Amino acid sequence: MTDQEKIKLLEDAFELDEGTLTADTELSELDCWDSMAKLTLIVLMDEECGKTLKSDDIKKFVTIKDILDYME
Repeated sequence: MTDQEKIKLLEDAFELDEGTLTADTELSELDCWDSMAKLTLIVLMDEECGKTLKSDDIKKFVTIKDILDYME
């Protein structure tokens, strides 16, 4: 899966318009980056990547690129 495909998944999961996110987007700048978005991300990682995401991992994420790297 390409980074662009991963970003599209994240935009869909966070209910953002297409083109809203880039790899450099800082999570702290997103109004939607709340506890519900983090739960959504946990489910997305499990269903799309087969990975278990823990809260300690999420705390380390600063940018969308951090999430993309974890998805690999």
